[in-house]
Amino acid sequence: MKRNKLSIALAAIVAVLLAAFPCLGPEVYYLSFMFSVFMYVILASSWNIIGGYAGYLSFGHAAFFGIGAFATAKTAAFFELSPLPTLLASLPAGILAALVALIIGYPCLKIRGPYFAVVTLCFGFVVELAVKNIEFLGGAEGIWMQFMDLPEKMSRTIMYEAMLLLAVITLGAAWWLGNSRLGAGLRAVRADEEVAETMAIPTAKIKIQAFVLSAFFPGVAGGLFAYYLTYIHPDVVFNINISILIVLMAMFGGGGTWLGPIIGAVILTVVNEGLSTFAQAEIARIIYGALFIVVTIFMPNGILDFFRKRNR
Repeated sequence: MKRNKLSIALAAIVAVLLAAFPCLGPEVYYLSFMFSVFMYVILASSWNIIGGYAGYLSFGHAAFFGIGAFATAKTAAFFELSPLPTLLASLPAGILAALVALIIGYPCLKIRGPYFAVVTLCFGFVVELAVKNIEFLGGAEGIWMQFMDLPEKMSRTIMYEAMLLLAVITLGAAWWLGNSRLGAGLRAVRADEEVAETMAIPTAKIKIQAFVLSAFFPGVAGGLFAYYLTYIHPDVVFNINISILIVLMAMFGGGGTWLGPIIGAVILTVVNEGLSTFAQAEIARIIYGALFIVVTIFMPNGILDFFRKRNR
């Protein structure tokens, strides 16, 4: 109990310090970089709910991110929303992403292992193609959004604080899950789903709950990201590289833990920033693939577990 209280206190202090960071007058670049860090922390922690705790490897979470982005953009364009209501529109966008997860979750979660991974990967491609080819959904030309009528630094600060708030809420939900009966049930599913069923654990129900929750936060994050860019295109928000990077971040840090995805997201966001600056896209993909293989073979439980074992 004392350890949990100490962890919560430390997390609260870090959140307050991060919220006060813009008061130091940093350059716009650093606000944008931290925005990306918070976003990937949200995405990796959300994926961890279904991929880490339940052990269901999903390569389709970029689809929920993209659904949130396009839903927010279409809502803002259709109702001609001003900037602040547009930010709030990301919440129903998250609900839409969760609803989609609920619909596809029932048939998809009946299969396991690599079959589930392939199905979620195909789901991401199907959603991207639908958005590109159905004009009402956005079309291949993308969607422009209204700019904030504010200085760039002020608008970036608002987006920074909004994404930080969502990251805090996401991590709070992830912490609650890890210490709840739902989290215990998901860990039982990961260990042996058939045994979990014999123990009267409602595996189908808790898998759906986890999948829906893991889709909601990426949907909201996608809405904030859309407004941050002010222009979104299917090739950007439905990019398979996002799904791969999310999985890699959670696995690199340590799937099935609260802290692991945070560590993985922070480290690999820094790596991603460096690769996008100094390396070509093809080289970056090769590096990500090699890193994925290394993590899977030598650190299957993540860097957090790797160093814990070495310190024993």
